[in-house]
Amino acid sequence: MNHNLKHLHPYPFAKMATLLADSKPANGYSEIKLGIGEPKHEPPAFVLDVLRENLDKISRYPTTNGMFELRQTIAHWLEKRFFLNHVDANTQVLPVMGTREAIFSFVQAVVDHEVADTESNAPASNTSPTVVMPNPFYQIYEGAAILAQATPYFVPCTSDNDYKGDYRAVPKDVWMRTQLLFVCSPNNPTGAVMTMDDWEYLIRLSDQYGFIIASDECYSELYFGTAPIGLLQACAALGRRDFKNCIVFHSLSKRSNLPGLRSGFVAGDAKILQAYLQYRTYQGCAMPIPHQLASIAAWQDEKHVAHNRALYQEKFALWMSELGELLELRMPDAGFYFWVKVPEQFDGDDEIFVKALYEQANIHALAGRYLSREVDGHNPGQGYVRIALVASVDESREAISRIRKLLGA
Repeated sequence: MNHNLKHLHPYPFAKMATLLADSKPANGYSEIKLGIGEPKHEPPAFVLDVLRENLDKISRYPTTNGMFELRQTIAHWLEKRFFLNHVDANTQVLPVMGTREAIFSFVQAVVDHEVADTESNAPASNTSPTVVMPNPFYQIYEGAAILAQATPYFVPCTSDNDYKGDYRAVPKDVWMRTQLLFVCSPNNPTGAVMTMDDWEYLIRLSDQYGFIIASDECYSELYFGTAPIGLLQACAALGRRDFKNCIVFHSLSKRSNLPGLRSGFVAGDAKILQAYLQYRTYQGCAMPIPHQLASIAAWQDEKHVAHNRALYQEKFALWMSELGELLELRMPDAGFYFWVKVPEQFDGDDEIFVKALYEQANIHALAGRYLSREVDGHNPGQGYVRIALVASVDESREAISRIRKLLGA
């Protein structure tokens, strides 16, 4: 077995299961799941129709780079959404079976130990390729880095840096051995969004040190005002039409309430995608043709996305109105998470708070410390709880009522 498997942390939900193993949910309450970021809104019916109408095509092998029609649809969507002059559907777009598997496999494809061993001037113990990532973070970033035998470097996202991470504080010697930087914008779990100035700074760093920027933008369509700026949009604004060393990940899971379709794409630097496509050809992760045709329909329609946003806006407004004076709620820039500071009555302890939510209100939430790692003696997720507003509006009202009672209101 791969010896690096022993270095993997248990997944956050496995940690939650351990925490609650001896707990019992509150009697008389139905379960409300706000811990897992799984969309519960209805998927668009027309997408399901396309899927059903093309089930006979399941008998055909799909190609690794997908149908041209899907790549062209994605290219047009990128151009319209991020104000891009041209995206080459043949070289700058690659459909994938959901961004989770793509993020993981991308790290395996790009981490290069030979470069680290031969070009680094650092001592031998410090030549390991480094993957920089926000902290808290989507755990696939860390796990993929560990299994690629790279060293994760965590950038704390705290209130002091607007929950985006202070990349200017990363030491030069870290950037010198960095091969890949993960950015999540809109961020999971904090909801923070990168500005044009933020993107420009990171792009200049990439030019200086030669690392790849991988932007996880899976929550980009769940915004409440101005649409978030994406990495490719920032590249275009800087006159970088080749998107050098810049890659983005997008998905239909959150945008279109289709997590089970396992449909997303990777786009950006053609040279990087050419090599990544070769890797995927051996990996054998091609999207089934019925899924591709359903994805085309989803990417071509914006009405259902606007409706989806409206539902989340309604729920966020409800929570802010009904709980804003009892909980330290901070409206995210985008996404569907509240990153909630634990009330003092629970000693600021996120594990105590999530246990109380489960035992006294039968509400599932996620302890913030499970989404982050300790850096310089501090875990930036400790004292926070992630609440996913994925349940229905009615369930949200019920959850609010239970939480008010829990807080003594």
